[in-house]
Amino acid sequence: MKYEKEGVRVSPSAHGLGVFSLRPFHGRQLVGRVAGEIQDDPNYESDYCMELGTHMALEPVAPFRYLNHSCQPNCALVEIKARTPQPFGGKTELWVEALVEIDPGEQMTIDYAWPANGAIPCECGAVNCRGWIVAADERDQVDPARQQL
Repeated sequence: MKYEKEGVRVSPSAHGLGVFSLRPFHGRQLVGRVAGEIQDDPNYESDYCMELGTHMALEPVAPFRYLNHSCQPNCALVEIKARTPQPFGGKTELWVEALVEIDPGEQMTIDYAWPANGAIPCECGAVNCRGWIVAADERDQVDPARQQL
């Protein structure tokens, strides 16, 4: 599935579906806005939700629903204040930003940076792979018993 506006496509990857570049992106360039439904529920969970604080999550829609994890990501999620004035100071939007140069056909990835208590084994293949999908500063907090799995 191509998403011309964002310059990306959703295609099979090593880990299900992934987001791939249709054109070059430069480092620090905004790729596209992450659209979806806000969930105001501290217990909300899904395979795709993006945490927005202590009790809010975004259930994203395609294409950025399919951003896969890498310990050495080429993209990041950034919060940007909407330009259109809104009551109560405007709304914040979630965007994908390229961190480095991205070539056409390259898979676009983010660092999920999950807390240690939710870490799962990582198979991203990055040179600096942490071995777990976990925040870099929580890597040493992954339960040693889990590491024996």
